[in-house]
Amino acid sequence: MLQERGAIVVDADAITRELQEPGTPVFDRIVERFGDEVVGPAGELDRPALAAVVFDDAEALADLTGIVHPAVGEEVTRRLVEQSTTDHVVVLDIPLLVESGRTDTAGTIVVDVDEDLAVRRLVEHRGFEEADARARMRRQASREDRLAVADFVIDNRGTQQDLVDQVDRCWDWIQGL
Repeated sequence: MLQERGAIVVDADAITRELQEPGTPVFDRIVERFGDEVVGPAGELDRPALAAVVFDDAEALADLTGIVHPAVGEEVTRRLVEQSTTDHVVVLDIPLLVESGRTDTAGTIVVDVDEDLAVRRLVEHRGFEEADARARMRRQASREDRLAVADFVIDNRGTQQDLVDQVDRCWDWIQGL
């Protein structure tokens, strides 16, 4: 919705997917570390298989993070530098912002919803198993930690129109930064 209002969105998840495409250095390093069992039938990264390998193995997760996060950080920085000579509003869409420790922002927006509703949406809209969704959420920054760094909070528990209204208020806030 912010992009619809004119923001340039730098999406860390989308960058991660781009950097993990077959033939990229990140893909090659992942396969070198975790083996062919994380490669799908068409030669693509099998994300569920990789998640299954690293989910309960702290060392494997640290290895994956060490491969992916520096490359994503470099690409995010490259895109920010690319925009630095413009007057565009640039929104960093970084789901793990709190965990990353990144603090070089003009303001931090947190889209907030309680855990039960978040889990229900993951189950209904993204096909997660409830236990898996809750386990993944426990490995992330807490809701309280995310809210503690927020300069603007969008409450995402209401209707689609409620969300649109809040994004409009957020856009006005951004324009005032």
